[in-house]
Amino acid sequence: MIDALEQAEAAVAACFDTAAWAANERDLVAALDATHRLEQRLAAVKLTLVRELDGRGTATAQGASSTAVWLRDRLRLGVGAARRLVELAAALDAAPSGVRDALVGGAVDVEQVRVIAETVETVHATAGAEAADKAVGVLVEWAKQFDAALLRKLGTRILDHVAPEVADAAVDAALRAQESRAARDRHVTVREQPDGRLRLTGVLDVEAAALLRSAIDPLTTPGGPDDTRTPGQRRHDALADVCRLALRTGELPEHGGDPTQVVITTGYDALARQLGAGALDTGLQLTPEAVRRLACDAAILPAVLGGVGQVLDVGRQRRLITGPLRRALVLRDRGCAFPGCDRPPRWCDGHHIRHWADGGDTSLDNAVLLCGHHHRHVHRGDWTVHLGGDGHPEFVPPAWLDPEQLPRRNHYHRRN
Repeated sequence: MIDALEQAEAAVAACFDTAAWAANERDLVAALDATHRLEQRLAAVKLTLVRELDGRGTATAQGASSTAVWLRDRLRLGVGAARRLVELAAALDAAPSGVRDALVGGAVDVEQVRVIAETVETVHATAGAEAADKAVGVLVEWAKQFDAALLRKLGTRILDHVAPEVADAAVDAALRAQESRAARDRHVTVREQPDGRLRLTGVLDVEAAALLRSAIDPLTTPGGPDDTRTPGQRRHDALADVCRLALRTGELPEHGGDPTQVVITTGYDALARQLGAGALDTGLQLTPEAVRRLACDAAILPAVLGGVGQVLDVGRQRRLITGPLRRALVLRDRGCAFPGCDRPPRWCDGHHIRHWADGGDTSLDNAVLLCGHHHRHVHRGDWTVHLGGDGHPEFVPPAWLDPEQLPRRNHYHRRN
């Protein structure tokens, strides 16, 4: 064996020294196919060797705690890759001869072998040896056309081809088992970071996953040509919008039903000039920009302090742009008023055109509906907004986007 492998190694090294640029396209494609077949055959040999060494206990005899640990050191692999190699070797050893022959012949790769072996094992347990033998042939043929991921999906219906008389019952049992596993494994973990952000991880069952996708997918599309958010950032903002909608329903228990409440503590002079930084009730600080944005659609309880910190006045809690005023705003704007946006009113905040902290009043003439994305965009960007002569919002783009700075309107909501 070692002599044959050394000869093969020398032949491969010679191929590497051959100038690929000198070959024509047909020969290059043929060489790629041959290289892939050789790779699979070598993988079969490698897995056979690993299985034999594992069975002999070579690793423990040489002082390693397991074959995976020994392979990690011997072949300089990551421990995960080493464990996977041992598992694949065992899967190939237990697989029907047809699967091993397909790998040796270069017809399938090692990942497909794993899928085929696991699928055949399931078929054997469900429908018996004869059906399992049929499944090997069907799966090997499919493997010539489909990668491992698609092969696994196709394998879920293999009984339709090899044992249709038990297929429906087997599918029902598999679905029930899957549902049980999903119910057991479902979880969401919320970890607070030192700077106040949250890290979300978890696994949703099929039903919850469908609900989440139905809720956020419509909100993850780009908001327009100037939307430079990544897909992950759009999903983040969509989840925040869903939470805002849930808070507005008034149906959440205990603390639900109201938009975010921010208590802002500032000196009188700073309040007269511009709203300063604020703090949540958790003690975390917010930038002035974040406070101004949240204040557009939040309950504000200003606490004005004197120079030595004594409370001079605590204003009454006022609800901004809600009730009859919000209904009038919805009738006028019909949705996000930013040019080109199609977000409906229920996804929008009321934005003060002239901010309340700058002396702006809470009125229809000083308000505009903006979705979460464009609300943030207007607060941090160079766009300005005002009401046109007919009382409808107009947005003036920054000079770098439009040197003439022609006002733009949202015509989407006016089509109906």
